This record gives sequence, C-alpha cells and structure tokens, in this order.
Amino acid sequence: MRSLNRLALAAAFAAAGAAPLAAQSEIRLTGAGATFPYPIYSKWVLEYTKSRPQIEINYASIGSGGGIRQFTDRTVEFGATDGPMNDSQITAVRGNVLHIPTVLGAVVPIYVVPGVTQQLNFTPEVLAGIFLGQITNWNDSRIAAANPGVSLPNRDILVVHRSDGSGTTYIWTDYLSKVSPDWQRRVGKGTAVNWPVGLGGQGNPGVASTVQRTPGSIGYVELVYALQNRIAFGKVRNRSGAFVEASLASTTAAAASATFEPDTDFRVSITDAPGADAYPVASFTWLLIAKRMSNAGNARALLEWIWWAVHDGQRFTTPLGYAPLPRPVVQLIEARLKTVTVGSRPVLAADYTGRSR
Repeated sequence: MRSLNRLALAAAFAAAGAAPLAAQSEIRLTGAGATFPYPIYSKWVLEYTKSRPQIEINYASIGSGGGIRQFTDRTVEFGATDGPMNDSQITAVRGNVLHIPTVLGAVVPIYVVPGVTQQLNFTPEVLAGIFLGQITNWNDSRIAAANPGVSLPNRDILVVHRSDGSGTTYIWTDYLSKVSPDWQRRVGKGTAVNWPVGLGGQGNPGVASTVQRTPGSIGYVELVYALQNRIAFGKVRNRSGAFVEASLASTTAAAASATFEPDTDFRVSITDAPGADAYPVASFTWLLIAKRMSNAGNARALLEWIWWAVHDGQRFTTPLGYAPLPRPVVQLIEARLKTVTVGSRPVLAADYTGRSR
C-alpha cells in the first residue's frame, strides 16, 4: 500500500426533509490526512457508494500533518488527523473547526529480530531507551529482563520512525512523554519531532515496509498495518504492570478512561490509560470539519457521510483491527454535528436521525 492513497468513490445523496438532487447532479468532496485510519475510511467510502452513486469523495492519505495543513489552507472539505490540532493551529483557522472522533486504534511496536519467534514484551523504559538511542543491542539486559527464556541475539537495533508529519507519531510520542521524563525533556510530543536516532519511513506503510525488510529493526505503526503485513509486534506493559497485546478489547478498555463534556471538542488523550486490561498506546482518530460552512450541498453531503460512518459504519471496524466508538461518544457527536451551520442555518435538522440511509 502506498503512503499516498486516493479514494474516488460515488454515493447517492438524498436527505429527508431536503429536496432531492437532480438526477444529473454530482457532489464532490475532498479530504486529506492520516494514514492511521486509511483502511477503515476506504472501507466506509466503498460501502457508502453502493447506494449513493452521485457523491464523489476523494481522500489523500498523506499523514496527519498534511491533513491539518490542507484543512487550514481550505483546500479540502475535511481533514483527518490522529494528533488533534493544538491551540495555535485552531487560532490559525479562527476557531472554525470541530474534531469528530471516528474510531479507536492502537499503535504497536513492530520488529524483525532474527531467531526470535516468541512475541516480545516491552516496558515503557525499554521503548523510551530504544528510541532515545540509549538501548542499542537486542541482547541488552533490560530487554532480556522483560523476556525471560527468550534467546535474544547480539545484534544492533535499528530504529525506524515516520519521516512525515504524522498522527501516529503524535500518539507514540505522547505515550513516551507520559512514561519517560527523559523523553519528555529531550524530545517531547508532536506530529513531527527531532528524532535522536533512526531512519525515516513515509506513512504507516513506509515504516512497515522498512522494518519488514530490515533485520534487527524496530518501528511503530497502527495495528492494522502490522496485521496486514504479518509483522511481529510486541506487548507493552501498562500502568497496572501487565504486558498487554493490542486488540479490540484492550483498545476499548483504554477508551474507558476518556471523559467528555457535552460541549467538548473531543481532543482527549487515552495513552497510558489506567486499567488492568488497557493497552497503553491507544487513541481516537479525528476528522476535521468546519463549524461554519459555505456550500449547503457539500455541507449536507459531508455531514450525512460522517453521520453514517459513526453509526452504520462502525460495524466495519472490528475486522480491520479498530475499536468502535462507545455509544456515549456517538451521542455527543450527534449533538455536535447538528451545530454545524451554513450562514445562520443548521445543516442538519434538530430531529435528524440519519433516516435518509
């Protein structure tokens, strides 16, 4: 899978309470951003097209940094990011943005260690040490201590990280910043950071490909990319002291720590979440849409697709390695979508329930 993926899909637009589009009309929506949710977004649009052949949605999977940039520049109707916009970025768009959670996912440490067939365990200290360049050999005693009985080779570790602005990087560095004061002081968190060591790969696919063909390497990708490429990924020790494998259940357990206010902008971190069963490197991923839109037809089409995605579309999450949104979060999203306006008029009626599906 290339790091730049484009979807061109068609879907019908018919809204209850709105006049139907003329048979020859077509609405085109464009979006860009995160590679983390690309597999589920592509599935959603492909499924949505089956009954809505008059809407075309183009999505460029270019990384979260690119998604935020293109949304800010108003070259797309929606952005996509795994790392929420910061306050200065929101100020740059004059506050005209909503973060809409779409699914939950996990970021996993992937590796290729010749001779090792067992799934490896990683402590927070080991992960921070490796990516800081302080742990440089696979037979380091700190790795061995977490993996009793595993014969680790005397082999150098090669770190692989993202080269582009990336929400996956944001999740990974957000986690490392919480569990390692040294990492927080020296590197910090962000969609792009100054990496102490390692090689860069473009997108989740680029990191997965580089690790896969490089013996002795370690990197980080969204879970689905590890599963699709059949790359080994490790368990990570959580706050309760348990080594937890990324899965639907452990990602959902991490989401249990999230709390939202009714008027929330949904920018919440669930890395290093409490709970015995919680996988510690998990996150929501978000679509970025304007609160105040200018084109009524495009606005209605976009919001109806998002409404479908956070309702009907959630059934496609589990087969692709994502966790569906908790029901209370979906209810908050419903309320927020109904606040989007064109001029002074709401795009969706107060009683809208997706009945055009």
